[in-house]
Amino acid sequence: MGISEGEFDILHQTQAIRGELMNILSDADLTFKLPGSNPTLGAICRESGQVEQSYIDSFKTLKQSFAYASVDPALDTSVAKLNDWFQRLDADLEAALIALKDRDTQTTIVERGFPMPLGAQFHTYREALLIFYGKATCYLRAMDRPLPKQMSGWIG
Repeated sequence: MGISEGEFDILHQTQAIRGELMNILSDADLTFKLPGSNPTLGAICRESGQVEQSYIDSFKTLKQSFAYASVDPALDTSVAKLNDWFQRLDADLEAALIALKDRDTQTTIVERGFPMPLGAQFHTYREALLIFYGKATCYLRAMDRPLPKQMSGWIG
């Protein structure tokens, strides 16, 4: 049995948090950096997109690598470019997951340095989104900015 409609629904709800976040950010916000050797908020956003690409590739090839391809450096400083990229990534993710609709999520294995069943790989991607939101929450709080409604309700 493949990924269920309910699992797609919860994924879409989880992705919607990112849309709310991007709607409150400005290009200037993306340059914000926490003290120390922390990346900018824009770099955190770009890294989240690179993680999504890694998962897309894993759903297509059943192998995952976190060796990220180069991306447009302007992604770190442009909300519009990030939004466009995230929309393309989300569409690619949806297509890759739909292509797996007839695969058994327990017996189909994704190799990522260790074997992970396809269903667990799907849920691990969603958890990666939640981790990104947790990081973004720290940045928003440090900037003394209110959290978007869904982010506040899901992340706190």
